[in-house]
Parts: sequence; C-alpha cells; structure tokens
Amino acid sequence: MSQKTLITNVSIVNDGQINVADLSINNGRIEAIGKLIPDENTTVVNGTGKYLLPGIIDGQVHFRDPGLTHKGDLYTESKAAIAGGTTSFIDMPNTFPNVLSLDILNEKYELASKKSLANFGFFLGVNGDNLDEVLSLDTSHLLAVSDDGLYFTKKGNLLADNPETMEKLFANCKSIVAIHSEKEQIVEENEQLYKKQFGEDVPIELHPTIRSEKACYEATKRAITIANKHKTRLHILHLTTEAETHLFRNDIPLKEKNITTEVSVHHLWFSDKDYKKLGTLIKWNPAIKTEKDKNGLLKALLDDRIDLITTDHAPHTLAEKQQPYFKSMSGAPIVQHSVNIMLEFYKQGKISLEKIVEKMCHNPATLYGIANRGFIREGYFADLTMVDLNESWTVNKDNILSKCGWSPLEGTTFQTKITHTFVNGNLVYNNGIFDETAYGMPLEK
Repeated sequence: MSQKTLITNVSIVNDGQINVADLSINNGRIEAIGKLIPDENTTVVNGTGKYLLPGIIDGQVHFRDPGLTHKGDLYTESKAAIAGGTTSFIDMPNTFPNVLSLDILNEKYELASKKSLANFGFFLGVNGDNLDEVLSLDTSHLLAVSDDGLYFTKKGNLLADNPETMEKLFANCKSIVAIHSEKEQIVEENEQLYKKQFGEDVPIELHPTIRSEKACYEATKRAITIANKHKTRLHILHLTTEAETHLFRNDIPLKEKNITTEVSVHHLWFSDKDYKKLGTLIKWNPAIKTEKDKNGLLKALLDDRIDLITTDHAPHTLAEKQQPYFKSMSGAPIVQHSVNIMLEFYKQGKISLEKIVEKMCHNPATLYGIANRGFIREGYFADLTMVDLNESWTVNKDNILSKCGWSPLEGTTFQTKITHTFVNGNLVYNNGIFDETAYGMPLEK
C-alpha cells in the first residue's frame, strides 16, 4: 500500500465547494483534510496554485481487452486515462469474446487486476441470445447490464430495436440496464438510401443524417416508456441530440431517478462542421450531430437533465479509421483528454469546476453505487487528480498514450494540464512520470 503523503495548500473542489486546505493520505485512503503538519515519514506535494479534484470516474470506455488488443489494452488505455486524470473506468461488454456470462465477466476482472493502472469495472453484456441466462442471475451486485457495442458482433443485438426483449428484461432485471439508444431499422433504411446514391463511398458528412436524430429520439422515447411501465432502472448511454434531452427529468435528485443519461465529451466538443476537416476520424456511433445539438447537450448537462460526462473512448488503428464510409470503424481515443476538454469549457465560462466534478466524479459514483470513491472525504480511497489551470500544452503524436497512437484532437492546444494523479493513494502520475508498481482495484458497490 502507498506511503503517507501530504498535499499542501491546494484548492479542493468537492461537494459543490472550493476550499484551500491540506490533505493527508495514509494506507491508500484520505486520512485528514484541514490545516495539517507533516511528520518525518511523510512525502509532501506542494499544491499551491493548483486544484484538486476527486479522481475522475469514466462510466463508459472500450479498452479492447481481451480480443482486440491491436487497438488498445487494459494497460495502455488505463495509462492514457491516468495521464488525463481518470482514476477509474467502466468498460463495455463488446470485447472478444463478448462478455455474455459471469465466467467471462470474472475473467475480465482477473485480467484487469494484472494489467490496469486505474481502478476498473465492467458491465455484463445482454442481448436476445443470453437474455434468459441474465434474468436467472441476481444481477443486483453488478454495476449494470448493457447491450453497448454488441451490435458490432451481429445485427439485431440492440435492445432499442427489440421492444419484446426490452419488456422481458425491464420487467425482471435487478440491476441498472444501460443501453445504446438508436433504432437500427431507421439507420439501415438511411444507409440503403445513400448507398443507392453514392455506392460504398458515402460522404462522411452524411453520418449524422444516416444515424439520425429520428433514430435516436424514437429509440430513447420507447425505451423510457417501457422502463417507466416496469419501474426499471434505465441508463441511456452517450446522448447525442437536443431533442432527446427533453425526455429526462431534473426536478428530483439523482438518487431518486429511475431514468438517467450521460453525454460523451466528443459530443460537446465537435459538431457536424468538423467532418469536413477530420472526416472519419470523428465517426462515432451515435453520430456527432449539429451545433444546435451540441449546445442543447451542454444546456441539459448544466440544468441536470444529463447526469454524467463520459468518453466512450474507443480506439481503432488509423488504417481501420481511414476507410470508405461503410468500412471505417466507429469510435476514437479520447480518455486522455476528457478533463482538458471540460476544463477548456470552464476557461470559456461555460461550466463551473464544481459542476465538472459533479458530473465526472460524484455522479458516476452515486449512479452506479460505487463505494468510497468519487468524493474527497476522509476515509474514502485517495483517488485524486491535481490540475494546473494556467499551463498550456498541445496534443501531438509524441504525447498520445493510447496504443493506436493518434487522436482527433492532434494540434489542439489546451490551457490546462493534469500534473498529478493518485490511485488508491499511489502517486501513479507525476508531471509526465509514471509509477507502475501498483495496479488498480475493482470498483465495488
């Protein structure tokens, strides 16, 4: 376990407040917060002028391990996450084999315990093929069950396209159900329409027209209707349209919500104007849409209709991305830069530091019931992210840590920098230097 550490004179952002204080770490936990004096066995980190956030919990990533490790793996992508201030992640079930049983889920946890520098959690996959098996389990101890990404394996795996499957699952599932919300039928009809016009080389600018607002909105509305009928705990992953934001509530606290949602950072940062320059590098599913959608998502984030900020980090090789429309893989690496993106919005006056912490730290822990993480509190695990709000740097191939080695943000200059990242009290990242002597821990409820 980690040695004793004292962070001095740092601005702590937590529970809707910012206070300058010292913070001591002992045996992996936050020991005390206040005006503290180090003893001779304590390592001192000077936090003067810097801000200390709870370690970011990214509620949606695709780290590709096992089975797709030419794109990324639990070691490389967790390292990129930690450099970006993310100390915990929840990985989706579309690795190979797909995570469709508890045996495979447990194997993934075991793999992460030997490879991941960050804390880790995993969703159990659910589709029509394993529905009965999932319903036979007590899933209440799981973070969630999800269909996300499973549509890449075969058509018909999206729950949003299968109301009968949703009815059965929503009526009987004992855990959160987290879904990718698009109507595949509408998407396929749009694909065929443009394929007739352009063949295989459909312009990437048509991606948000193919994976349209209608496809998203109708799927989300139907899923919410079924979930409300059964009082299901439903979470809609990576919301992309302004229209959908009006389907969610902000008149009750997060703890009382049965229906929740999130926005991924790229849907706040990019819009359809960026396809001309970046092309398939910003091809994500659901698609990056209009400036109106981008602004509507930020508004809903600020007024609490949207509950979380995630990344949907999904690395592919450049060769897999730089293909004609139908062959280009959807997704991109972004976990290393999510905090910088949100801090850029802070610098622009669009969001407060307290709100960023609420959506990236507090709310993921609250929503998924993660114990002793997501807040800066005495007795909690010392997962901490220190940032300098006045140090600029530029994204380039030399400082990208994802295994795929590229980013749609290359050439972007950020005005803020992550300086220190603590995981379970270990200073894993210190101004570009990593200590890889300890692995992360499983996220527990």
